[in-house]
Order: sequence, then structure tokens, then C-alpha cells
Amino acid sequence: MDKNLLEILACPACKGELLYDRGGQELICKFDRLAYPIVDDIPIMLETRARRIDSDEAK
Repeated sequence: MDKNLLEILACPACKGELLYDRGGQELICKFDRLAYPIVDDIPIMLETRARRIDSDEAK
């Protein structure tokens, strides 16, 4: 994922910071505990496509 793109992307739900999970190909919002998928190097920034993560994964 392009570092410059990651710097400008924000969680659509809370507008907070996203963390890049290279292994899982996801962008993670720790506050909302949502993981947004990255498909073919394109982040899918829709809450309806996000996966809920438990508190252990959010750490």
C-alpha cells in the first residue's frame, strides 16, 4: 500500500487513524474495531464491507 495514500485515508465511521495490516490486507480502525479489506491494492472503505474485530485483534 502506498504510504502517501495511507496517510490521507481515515476511517469512514469516526474519521480516525487507520493501521495497515499487510498480512491480512486490511486497514484497521482500533477505535471502532473495524477492518476494511484491501482488494487488488484498492482499499474498500465501506462500513458495510468492513469486518468487526474483537478487542484482542485491535491491539
